[in-house]
Order: sequence, then C-alpha cells, then structure tokens
Amino acid sequence: MNIQYRKLLPEESAVYRTIRLESLKEFPESFCSDYEEALKTEKFRIEYDIENQLTERFVLGAFNEDQLIGICTFVKDENDRGNIYQMYVKEEYQGRNIGLHLIQKVIEEVCSHFKSIEIYLEVKHNNAKAFNLYKKIGFVEISDAQQKEINPSVLMKYSR
Repeated sequence: MNIQYRKLLPEESAVYRTIRLESLKEFPESFCSDYEEALKTEKFRIEYDIENQLTERFVLGAFNEDQLIGICTFVKDENDRGNIYQMYVKEEYQGRNIGLHLIQKVIEEVCSHFKSIEIYLEVKHNNAKAFNLYKKIGFVEISDAQQKEINPSVLMKYSR
C-alpha cells in the first residue's frame, strides 16, 4: 500500500463531499455536524475553498492509488488562529498511522505559510483513540471551564 498525501485539487471537491458525508454517517458521535442536515446542503463551504485553492482554508487528503481514503481540513480564522477540523480516515484504513501522517502534513503545510500561527482542534470526550493520537502528535489539552459548559469536547493546542 502506497499512501500519498496532498491538498485536494479543485476538481476533487465532489470527492471531498462524498467522504465527508461518509464520515458523518459512519461516525456521527465524532463530529459536530449532522448527516441528515449535511445531505440538505447543496454545497459545503469547504467545497468552494477546495475549488478556489485558498491558503487559509484547505483539505489535505490521503490517497491509496487514486482513492481518497482520508481527509483533514484546516481553517485559519480572522484572529490568525488555525483550526483543524474533519479529521477522518475510512474505517478499513484505520490503525495504519494514516491519520497521524495526515495531521503532520497539515501542520507542515500550515507552518510553511504561517510562521507563528497557533493550531487548535477539538475532540469529543468519548473519543480516546483520537485524543491519544493528537497527544502523540504534540497537541496538549487546554483547560477551559467555560468551554466545558458550552461544548462537551476537549480543546487541544499544538505545542511545537
């Protein structure tokens, strides 16, 4: 198996949509979006971003041959803070460090364009597998009592 990692190309926005919907359907407990609601969305914002190749908003994909098997989305906000979203690897490819490499490649891409950016992500409390993966990469939990009341997720920050 020869996995390639790269940004999705403009013509791959529909392929992104397919795998994003799959992630919501297969692992609804891991994401803050609803599959049924997502189906009603004609075009996701990230699809536009992929088509326009924005530096501040992109999706990195993991490909086995020509098949997209994993995604990781990066969005830079107006406060020059980076956020990782929508981390997903197809179930049959999990446990092979593909997610680890996806996030590492996103971090490399971000750091090549934005020198002093802080990178954050959120993980559901019940997703120990993802939490441990993020810790392994270098993310640390940010303690925020106010955040815990609003959102049942753990906020993590990348620490170089």
